[in-house]
Amino acid sequence: MGREQRCATMNGAQRARPAAGRGPWGHFIDPRAAALLYSGSTGVPRMAACATTDAPPCATCPIPALVTASPSPNHTPSDTRIPSSEVVVRVFGRTDVGRTREHNEDAFVVADLTAGNATLLPELRTHTSGERGTLFMVADGMGGAASGEIASSMAVDVVLDQLREWWCGDDAPPPEPAAFAAALREATEAANVKIHEFAKAHPENRGMGTTATIAGLLGDTLYMAQVGDSRAYLIRDGVARQLTKDQSLMQKLIEAGEITAEEAETSDRRNIILQALGPEPYIKIDLTHQQVRRGDTLVLCSDGLSGQVRPEEIAQMAAQVDDPMLLCKQLIDRANATGGPDNITVVVARFDGAGLDHPVAEDHVGHHTFALEGDDDAPGAMQRHLAREQPGGGLETERVAPLPRETRRAYVYVLLFAAAIAVTYVVVRLLQ
Repeated sequence: MGREQRCATMNGAQRARPAAGRGPWGHFIDPRAAALLYSGSTGVPRMAACATTDAPPCATCPIPALVTASPSPNHTPSDTRIPSSEVVVRVFGRTDVGRTREHNEDAFVVADLTAGNATLLPELRTHTSGERGTLFMVADGMGGAASGEIASSMAVDVVLDQLREWWCGDDAPPPEPAAFAAALREATEAANVKIHEFAKAHPENRGMGTTATIAGLLGDTLYMAQVGDSRAYLIRDGVARQLTKDQSLMQKLIEAGEITAEEAETSDRRNIILQALGPEPYIKIDLTHQQVRRGDTLVLCSDGLSGQVRPEEIAQMAAQVDDPMLLCKQLIDRANATGGPDNITVVVARFDGAGLDHPVAEDHVGHHTFALEGDDDAPGAMQRHLAREQPGGGLETERVAPLPRETRRAYVYVLLFAAAIAVTYVVVRLLQ
């Protein structure tokens, strides 16, 4: 996503492409499919055609979908019983370079975590969520040209790989809500460390980063890990409500009452985010949850969509188009019709099945924090990710302070900048 104005030190680099071979799930990935699974690269001619035509993709088109899996348990934060009811997921995803950018720095992935399959052929995009759940993720790279592509590609790659190891491996914890949420958070932290260390080792990519909006479905509940300003919407009864909270300067000013949401949409500083995977060694992940109901629709997107198409219009289009594949296409077409100034990535998932209750008036859809037991801000998990096995068999751990001096200084600068904007805004209002 071209976010060069967010960091003046970001430089481009030679484009990195995944090689053919085995992906993080142990299944063979065609190099063309890998290029889309891990990156928004448009090096495959067929991909652009599928993203801009009404015809369904051919069997060789590398557009992700999901595979059939076993029945799902029905877990909520307060209920860890495992009934036999099924939750059926219909899902699709697309990415597009937009009308202005030369490179696509977005990436996305959808994965059946029970079947361990992220190769995702189009004809298998309807599945029953299994006991290990389903993963949806959008990443929006920044850093210019190859740096953004590398960061977003690494993010989806590492998250998939870590979930395979921690959540789906031989020593995996029981399929319970808290363990799933913790696995999502730790996988996100691991991605941050990998990207940060890569940038340190490659000075030409210094400052590279990516947003990450990660949603995992377990039973009848979505668990989300959020970093940056990509978004997750839940559409219910014709209304799209945002599940995530932007980690951006505009969001802070809105919460402080300094500007309105409408004013933020047109601000020339609306692209300033306060956090991303990669630039800093330590991040604070916003972990949330939302119970889903029968007929709900989840939309994950980069700001190439949310910055161009309002939630009301997204909900209206979702009400008119049932097929997730066609809805992804039409949402991207709409963003491009309004100018397409950025890369556009959309993942659409519709939920149904006997494992879900019907919506009721008492339901509340929105941003709900999911607190893990014993949770605090200490970077204990971060130190685990930085632990490296030594030739002698021991472990050497690179310690990371919760807030390094550079991080504190950056936060101070951001706060001073926000205060200056607020004062200027008040003075202008008083003079009008």
